[in-house]
Amino acid sequence: MVPEAEFTSYYGQPIVKPSPWEADIPAYLFAGGLAAGSSLLAAGADLTGRPALRRTGRLGAISALTFSLGALVHDLGRPERFLNMLRTAKLTSPMSVGTWILSGYGPFAALAAGAELAAMLPFGQDSRPLRLLSAVGRPAGLIAAVGAPPVAAYTAVLLADTATPSWHAAYRELPFVFVGSAAAASGGLGMLASPVAQAGPARRMAIAGAMGELLMERQMENSMGITAEPLHLGKAGKLMKAAKALTLGGAAGSLLASRSRAMSALSGAALLAGSACTRFGIFEAGQQSALDPKYTVVPQRERLQRGEPIRHHG
Repeated sequence: MVPEAEFTSYYGQPIVKPSPWEADIPAYLFAGGLAAGSSLLAAGADLTGRPALRRTGRLGAISALTFSLGALVHDLGRPERFLNMLRTAKLTSPMSVGTWILSGYGPFAALAAGAELAAMLPFGQDSRPLRLLSAVGRPAGLIAAVGAPPVAAYTAVLLADTATPSWHAAYRELPFVFVGSAAAASGGLGMLASPVAQAGPARRMAIAGAMGELLMERQMENSMGITAEPLHLGKAGKLMKAAKALTLGGAAGSLLASRSRAMSALSGAALLAGSACTRFGIFEAGQQSALDPKYTVVPQRERLQRGEPIRHHG
């Protein structure tokens, strides 16, 4: 009989090197999802005659996108590194594809937000350039909405394509978790910053996103096997527990928020906080899984027992 291997690795070092990413990256993940969901909400509000909700969505989208890109550039260290990624398009690289997705989505989100700002200026209708900007608001907003789902989902692919055990093991469900989380956050922003009378679509989006996120998160943990453990341990465990409580609380409050401005704002804030905790919690769980060799060894051993090949991911 061969004894069970102890989970130590070469010279006491982890088998998988933890990602060099820091807090900038989960902030980038959260804000990008918020931007995408807000663009979708703004487009729907525009088509259904809800100007206050449209304004919240458009301005929320460009604000979140600006923050997201700022966090990404800060992590990269120099702004030109982002521009350098646009020199080529590599379909096998989630980072390359994601850069192009953001570059295609961003200008239209910016145009839609610019149109909203132009409409708010007291002299906007007296200026031909501002009138022209206002006129392109709807088509730009609709194009941004078409590009929004990939913006919400691609960051999950970016994480799952790494060798980090907990991120890679979640590759099937993680995009759905992130999209649901983005919908909950953007619906929460709509509830927080829009009048109750116009926030109906935001409430429905928030509830659907929250329920989708929680259901897919449960399915994700079931499919991850032992690599789901870090989601319940240490800092990641606290963040994920807070995320579930805030998301459930925000969704429940959304059901009661149709007549209460205070309840609408409180529920929206809870959903935003819950979505942020989800991103930070999943990020921390992945970092912890890379430090413990068992989260690399046990899944490989299980795949070998099932006769599956061992695949290596960069």
